[in-house]
Amino acid sequence: MENSLLRAYSEVDKILSFMEFEYVEKVPKKLRELFKNEKSKDYNPNIDKNIPLNEQNLERKTYAILAMLDLYYWCNNEEEKKELLQAYSNNDKKRQEELREKYNPDNIFKNRVKELEQEKIAKDVTALVEYKEENFIKKLINRIKRFLKK
Repeated sequence: MENSLLRAYSEVDKILSFMEFEYVEKVPKKLRELFKNEKSKDYNPNIDKNIPLNEQNLERKTYAILAMLDLYYWCNNEEEKKELLQAYSNNDKKRQEELREKYNPDNIFKNRVKELEQEKIAKDVTALVEYKEENFIKKLINRIKRFLKK
């Protein structure tokens, strides 16, 4: 299994150890055993009971597993489940909109056009500067003048 999932199992197992017995018992025994047996052996999660979970540095998959446990095992009635599903749906829609804005092909093209225009302007500005190198005779005359001034 991938490392982040094993770390998530470790974190979920630790969180379940902090929870009240009635909530832990609602989770099927096989699922709890899966968390215990498949968790990462070399990772010891640092979870503080006094700090809310959303303020702790947990794996993204940990939050997903806890959300699934909440939906399927800890919700008391169908109305709670519907509200939770609606909240998950709204979060997903918001995330999709953010991704769409960030990676919208039209916006990417517009940004690329702006970048190209700025590069062209920068090249034009540098192209306006003209540098003339002195020819051999002028160099010789200038050196003689400098020598005579000394």
